[in-house]
Amino acid sequence: MMFMSGSPLGKVPVCDIRHPNASSTLCRATLKDVKGLGELERSIMDILWAEDGALTAREVGRLIADRDLAPTTVMTVLDRLTRKGFLHRTRDGRAWRYQPAESRDAYIAELMLEALGMTGDRSAALTRFAQAVSGPEADILRRALTELEEE
Repeated sequence: MMFMSGSPLGKVPVCDIRHPNASSTLCRATLKDVKGLGELERSIMDILWAEDGALTAREVGRLIADRDLAPTTVMTVLDRLTRKGFLHRTRDGRAWRYQPAESRDAYIAELMLEALGMTGDRSAALTRFAQAVSGPEADILRRALTELEEE
């Protein structure tokens, strides 16, 4: 299996892997996949991030109120998100239950790191970002940095 290192989350598998427990597929999105969400994929991820537990394709389809989607469309998008590493799925009888592999916060952090990686001057980009955040957001950053230094 190939791994991508350098991620703040540690070594991340580049491809899908099959967990020894045959009813569960484990994957994580790589940085190249992070921004690769289409509009429908983002809508489905928003639904799954808002839920406490895993949902079936039928349950997800019911929660997409603004669209009239065929059940096969929802299943296809869920399968694609699983292959990309955004979802874990487990068997529940004949159906699959899907849940996010990472939190929305982890996804956004990966997007931010990807954007930072596109700059030629990381220091300048970080400085500009720090100047643009609000006072309360700057306090959050200071606390997070202090906690990292104390570890």
